[in-house]
Amino acid sequence: MGDDLRLRAVVGLAQAMAAAQSPREVWRAAALGACGALGGGFAALSVWERDRGRLRVLVNAGRLAPGEEEYPESETYPVHQFPEITEFLHERWAGGGEPDAWVETADGWAEGRPGYCHQRVAALRRRGRGCCVVAPIVLHGRAWGELYVAREAGEAVFGPGDADFATVLAAVVAAGIVQCERLEEARRLAYTDALTGLANRRAVDARLDEAVEAHRGEGAVVSLVVCDMNGLKRVNDTQGHAVGDRLLERFGSVLSLCGAMLPGTLAARLGGDEFCLVSVGPGADEVVAVAEELCERAYGLATGEGVACGVASTGDPIGEVRSARRLFRLADAAQYRAKAVRARGPVVAGREAEPETGADAVLRLADAPPPEGGERRRIRGRRDGNGGTGGAG
Repeated sequence: MGDDLRLRAVVGLAQAMAAAQSPREVWRAAALGACGALGGGFAALSVWERDRGRLRVLVNAGRLAPGEEEYPESETYPVHQFPEITEFLHERWAGGGEPDAWVETADGWAEGRPGYCHQRVAALRRRGRGCCVVAPIVLHGRAWGELYVAREAGEAVFGPGDADFATVLAAVVAAGIVQCERLEEARRLAYTDALTGLANRRAVDARLDEAVEAHRGEGAVVSLVVCDMNGLKRVNDTQGHAVGDRLLERFGSVLSLCGAMLPGTLAARLGGDEFCLVSVGPGADEVVAVAEELCERAYGLATGEGVACGVASTGDPIGEVRSARRLFRLADAAQYRAKAVRARGPVVAGREAEPETGADAVLRLADAPPPEGGERRRIRGRRDGNGGTGGAG
């Protein structure tokens, strides 16, 4: 391959990785791009998991052999079977050298390229491949993993020039992975509450929109638990905001623990003293039982005065739910009533009939016109929820 073609291949690889929208897409773009640039038939990208002492395959691309999967769940190899990742590679660049790629064949390592080939030779033979080039991927000055490109048996064997080019490609892949990690971190921060580490209001909005679509399309049960901490303002005023922040953090941990009792549930801080759980799948009774547990645990915290808790679930008789806003209004109305009657446990929309009328007080409250100036509660207007203490408590 001429220099112009190789330059175009490098640019194409960088562009493909930059255009990917998820880590998996980045990995696949890296493997396919390197495979095409080197004229290979198969490529893989693996990460070195130091804490587990193994190489884990992230993606296989190109012509897969029997038993190989594009995104394998459990394809791992003990590092001691490939000691070059810790010795031949790390020791060389730790001593001031550069991380170079090398070539191996089904008959042994290529001439002039010392390495530890026995496991790779066996793998090449087992999968009908004739040779491979292995390039270390280095991030932040440390071995991150490796790029592996192979050709079928009978095809031309990779040469020293291919190994040098693979080293360049691995550096491009490393840059793409770093960029992906930065974007993922930015996305995580955009959907995370800074104080508690829970999801924030933006994440709740996105999850609820998806959940309501699943409810409308597939009949999935969607439940929303909204909690307002009691007594936070008193704590802030009498003991200081640092103590109030610790109370919010402690309740966030309790919320996370209780949310884990419902598979797939999102635990979030809406902002100030308001929190919620978004559940998709579990039945209404399961959600209510968890809300009861949550209330009891909240009253057991050393500071604060428990929570006012409202629950709304499509598994209860609450009428048609066609939007996240409708479910929020119902859960909010239930929480509002819980605070008004000083309920120790959750108030549940669709289950709170008033004795004198038989009408559900929460549904009536949710469907009443909002007071002048907008919604009854603040949470409808807050979009991020990343601040510290707040709320009327």
